[in-house]
Amino acid sequence: MIVGWTIFRYIALQFLTWFGAFLFGLAGVILLFEVAELLRRAADVPSATVPIVLQMAFFKLPETIEKVLPFVVLFSGMFTFWRLTRSQELVVVRASGVSVWQFLMPVMLTTLALSAVNVTIVNPIGARMIARYWEMESSYLYRLPTLELTGAGLWLRQKSTTYEYLLHADYVTLEPLTLRPLMVIVYDKDNSYIGRIDAANAVLKDNSWIIENAWFNQNHEQAQLLPEFRIPTDLTLQKIQESMAAPNTISFWQLPQFINALQAIGLPALRHQMEFQGLLAQPWMLMAMAFFAAAFSLRLVRRGGTLALAFAGVTVGSFAFALNSVLVALGTTQTLPVALAAWATPLICLASGAAALLYLEDG
Repeated sequence: MIVGWTIFRYIALQFLTWFGAFLFGLAGVILLFEVAELLRRAADVPSATVPIVLQMAFFKLPETIEKVLPFVVLFSGMFTFWRLTRSQELVVVRASGVSVWQFLMPVMLTTLALSAVNVTIVNPIGARMIARYWEMESSYLYRLPTLELTGAGLWLRQKSTTYEYLLHADYVTLEPLTLRPLMVIVYDKDNSYIGRIDAANAVLKDNSWIIENAWFNQNHEQAQLLPEFRIPTDLTLQKIQESMAAPNTISFWQLPQFINALQAIGLPALRHQMEFQGLLAQPWMLMAMAFFAAAFSLRLVRRGGTLALAFAGVTVGSFAFALNSVLVALGTTQTLPVALAAWATPLICLASGAAALLYLEDG
């Protein structure tokens, strides 16, 4: 242990106390705003009663807390060092020969442990809660159960004993599951092009895609009208709905398998890859916030800059949040590689925080 166990435990406990205070405080404020917004949206829906709205706000809470977690670590770290410095406790510790890096270690390791718990335990629970929120929102606030796809639309690959079908649709509607408008490219078992089927829609029923009044443009032959055409499939409504699930509704442990499943049927998995990489990078982002907390709070408090301390924290947190949002957007649109978009902000903040601390402290 770099510092004595007593000092380590004391600083870690102080950090955990402030972390809990800021976490529950922000969660309460966020919950109030969520309830107010949902009440506004549900004003014209008689079935969306106040208890229903409260449940929806509660289920949506983990999604918002996940976004403000770096702010919680930043402010809890700053107030931990602010209190310890103001009470002269850190002065005594440093006078005994303990450097800033040594008494920062309890905060860093505690942050790493909290992040690990959040990613591996809290995230799966939060994913189920957010999924439940989306179900309730679809039931009470959105009356049309239509999933609109963007970009290249929906691509599905289906195989039979003799043919392979590549289905494309711009929209998916439910009850029954329907793809529209439909284009099907037909290949043989040797992956040679046979022809193309165009129709208004395809309905999933009895383990088959049922296509009515379709035109089959076979290679080098005249187009034929097919009153009914069936493509066997092992897909179900549940599988299609799961493939359309938002990334934050899937737990950390299930994301790799889910990404592979999406890629196997031709659906884009960029958002889910960004979510997974973001969860992997989260511990580094939170530790970067702990570095910034020490860099700002220790020096500013000694100079009596409490107001400047708060302003610096808000500025740094806002900049990191904005930078991360921009890079995630660039990664989702394939402008940047997924790994670079997810890891750039945490690594930049980590290096910047360590450099700031090296510059401001004598080590």
